[in-house]
Amino acid sequence: MAKKNKTAPKAEEAAAEEPVEEQAEETAGEEVNEAETKISELEAQIAADKDKYMRLAAEYENYRKRTANEKLSLYDDATAKAVTELLPVADSVRMALDNLKDADPEIIKGIELISNQLEKSFEKLKIEQYGKPGDEFDPNLHNAVSMIDSDELESNQIAQVFQTGYKIGDKIIRHAMVQVVN
Repeated sequence: MAKKNKTAPKAEEAAAEEPVEEQAEETAGEEVNEAETKISELEAQIAADKDKYMRLAAEYENYRKRTANEKLSLYDDATAKAVTELLPVADSVRMALDNLKDADPEIIKGIELISNQLEKSFEKLKIEQYGKPGDEFDPNLHNAVSMIDSDELESNQIAQVFQTGYKIGDKIIRHAMVQVVN
């Protein structure tokens, strides 16, 4: 009988160890699930942070470009405003050259020098003249003052320029006043 007692406790110990192993496996499984959940939460947080960072970087790049464009447009606006005050002088010099054909050659030469200086100054400031006879009429650039019939020019071409147009880049400083062919 003594032998039976010794084997009975071993069976009881084996039966008691089985739930412990199952509990350890369940605990390990729960820890793995918790770790996977934690990893997925951290990956989601990283993705959200990366998205925020990329949006912030894009916003900054847009801000940088916008301010650079604003600086350029401010320069163009200031230049256009200053040149607007000089345009009557340029018109007067051009009219003087047109009307002084019979004048002293020295006077004509002096006025031509002044005209050339104005043109060079406008070039340095990137001011362009436009509106010449024979050019195509564009209502965005030209102000049609009158219409004329002509056999020499095609329809919708400029026949005569009364006032030269000026622009800086795409910004119109002054529209050209022109006569257009019907």
